[in-house]
Amino acid sequence: MTSRAFRLLMLVLAFALVATACSDGESGDTTTTAAPADTTTTAAPSGDTTTTVADATGVSCEEPVKVGVITDMTGALAIFGTHIVRAFPIGMEYATGSTAEGDIASGQTYTIDDCDIEVIWKDDTSDAEASVAAARELIEVDGVDIIVGSVHSGVTAGIQELAKDNDVIHIAAPAAANDLTGVNFNENSFRVSRNNYQDAVAACEYLTTKYTTFVNVAPDYAFGHGGASAYKDACSVLGGEFPVDNILVPAGTTDFTPYAEEILASGAEVWTLTWAGGDLPQLFQAAADTGVNDEMELGASFFDNVLLPLWFQTQIGSTAPTLYHYTQPDNAINDYLIAATQALETPTFPDLFDADGMNAAIAIIEALKITGGDASADALRDALEGIVFEGPKGTIEIRAEDHVALQDMYIVTLTNLDDPEFKFFETVSTVRPEVPCLLEGEYVDRCGDLPVGSLGG
Repeated sequence: MTSRAFRLLMLVLAFALVATACSDGESGDTTTTAAPADTTTTAAPSGDTTTTVADATGVSCEEPVKVGVITDMTGALAIFGTHIVRAFPIGMEYATGSTAEGDIASGQTYTIDDCDIEVIWKDDTSDAEASVAAARELIEVDGVDIIVGSVHSGVTAGIQELAKDNDVIHIAAPAAANDLTGVNFNENSFRVSRNNYQDAVAACEYLTTKYTTFVNVAPDYAFGHGGASAYKDACSVLGGEFPVDNILVPAGTTDFTPYAEEILASGAEVWTLTWAGGDLPQLFQAAADTGVNDEMELGASFFDNVLLPLWFQTQIGSTAPTLYHYTQPDNAINDYLIAATQALETPTFPDLFDADGMNAAIAIIEALKITGGDASADALRDALEGIVFEGPKGTIEIRAEDHVALQDMYIVTLTNLDDPEFKFFETVSTVRPEVPCLLEGEYVDRCGDLPVGSLGG
């Protein structure tokens, strides 16, 4: 197999799980200029009360605070896991105002005031058993206080369960599945990444200002059903109509022409798409061949700078949301992230999940400022519930009720796929999706006044 063919094979394998992932980056040899760690943090607890937490007088700890980061460095999703490897250290340097001692292989140490923060890295190759083993070692051997990760939503569920059982804090970055702050919710698990519902709301808030009728297309299994339900709920609440039932494509399909013909026959103005698979180019090609692209708008989130040119060749001119692209936010922290990635030994630009990696680091340090360095689960839980902080996407609020991370999303039009600096998009608007609380069972009462289960009530 040629090296080019191998790279393409790895990209196909990676894309098979991208829709449930959150992360991307380079090697861990970050060289940045540290910024002052003087961010003001506001905490907004659940309910109707709003409280501002004053900056702590300082952070101190008798023993180092230990943070374990689990991500995919060598597996099928390493193309995304490297975003966390790149951006989390940048975030730590920004938030602490210190330069790392050590490296990814041996561990890194940062300092803020009178407290050392030790970061220990684990490669889970996006494998569920390897991920749980890594989390167990971090907890039982390394004694971490906080775990960040992982890329794949399915393996992240195992991490958050161990965090609950061992009373340590878990921060999901960049996994996007709704279930992490829904059916699998626990009080020790938070997220800085968006969930899939936010993708749907972002898309529908734009699309329903221009179109009335929609048809959902999704793979015929739980992930696809969930995405289709989110799109149908969000677009319907905002005035959209669905003239036909969801078009569900069985796993293993090789001929997408009949499904493209169904899309066209629906008469809808927009086809919304939830997908997770390396066969997306075949679906797009069938849509092009049958005239879907000529008659209908596509509603599907854009993703990273590497895969986008491979899969979206037939979609230039389409408008859709993206959770992050470095050209969209206009703030000093995003500028810092851009400069830091350009200062790497191999200069590059931030990609889809770099913001999540940086936000995870900032959230940890801002929480420790509130606790004064207390890294116990009780103290950090109280600090993180309702915390509001600034990151490369602007203001992030971790909702106290369900630990969903409210954040900006970006509506963009794809203008090209060959810009050497990945400047592929024209800005349409910035949106900030409000999504339902998806808690169930014993936790549903936490939802308070939020819409429960769907926006439609």
